[in-house]
Parts: sequence; C-alpha cells; structure tokens
Amino acid sequence: MTQITNAALIAACSCIGAGLAVIAGIGPGVGQGIAAGYGASAVGRNPGARGDITSTMLLGQAVAETTGLYGLVVALILLYANPMLSKFM
Repeated sequence: MTQITNAALIAACSCIGAGLAVIAGIGPGVGQGIAAGYGASAVGRNPGARGDITSTMLLGQAVAETTGLYGLVVALILLYANPMLSKFM
C-alpha cells in the first residue's frame, strides 16, 4: 500500500476546498434573479420610475455579485497559488 504524502494530501484538500468555494456562486445567482424579477414587476406597475428602479436594481446586483467573485478568487488561489503547498515540498 502506498503512503499519501503531505503534498498530495494538501493538493487533494485544496481541490475539495476550491469546489466548495465555487458553490458560493449559487447565492448571488438566485439573488440576482429575484432582484431582476422584482425590478421588472416594479417597472410594470410604475413605468415612469423606470430609471430609478433600474439603477437601484443594477447597484444591488453589483453588490450581490461580489460574493460570487470572492468565491472564485478563493478557488483560484487554492488551485494555482496554494501557499501551503510550498511549505511541504
């Protein structure tokens, strides 16, 4: 039976962590869909306020998207620039 080295264990755990970090993209996707739906509904009820509703909705979606981007950055760091891997090689 072959033994698992420290570097292989860290690499495997980093891949699992990267997969979990990418799951963070689900929340912003759902939130942006809900915001767009409510924005479209609000414009349908009050077409005169379209500019204000659209700008507020887009600002909220931009803020919500940062969570997904942070998850992507964490995943990329774990996969390609893993700081723990260099300590055990």
